Amino acid sequence: MTIRSGHEVVNMERRNALKAGGSFGLLALFGAFGLMKSGVALAAWNKPAFSSKTMDDALAAMGAVAPEANSVFIQLTVPEIAENGAIVPVTVVSTIPKTEQVSIFVDKNPNVMAANFVFPEGTESMVTTRVKMGKTANVVALVKADGKFYRTAKEVKVTAGGCGG
Repeated sequence: MTIRSGHEVVNMERRNALKAGGSFGLLALFGAFGLMKSGVALAAWNKPAFSSKTMDDALAAMGAVAPEANSVFIQLTVPEIAENGAIVPVTVVSTIPKTEQVSIFVDKNPNVMAANFVFPEGTESMVTTRVKMGKTANVVALVKADGKFYRTAKEVKVTAGGCGG
C-alpha cells in the first residue's frame, strides 16, 4: 500500500516491516541480557516483610528474629532533621564480610519496611536511596551477612510528614 502525503510517497508495508523488525530486535536484545526472564524481579520480593505494620513482624518476615546490634561495621547516614518527610536521604554501607542483603526500615511508618537490596557475591555493599517518613521515627538498617543479621538505627526528626496514615 502506498500513500501520498504532500510531495512524499510513503510505503506502508515497508514502514510496518521496519517497526516489526525493530520491536523484534529489542526483544532479542532484552532476552540476550536476561531482562525478559519472568520471576527475576519477583525473586527478591518479600511481600510479608513489605506489608508488615510493626518492626517485630517485619524482622520476623525477614527471618531476623534477634539481629545483633553492630554499628561499628554498618554505617547508616541519615539527616538528624528532615524538613520534608517525603524525601529523606538514607545511605547504608556495610563492611561486614560476605554482606548479602541490606534492608531499610522506618519504625513508625504505616508499612515499616521501606527498601530491600540483595547483593551478588563480591559486590560492594553500599546503598543510597530516599524514603518517606510520616513522622519522627527511627530509621533502621538491617544487614544480612554470611547468613546472620545485624542492625543499627538512628532517629530522624521530621518537621513535615511525607506519608499518609
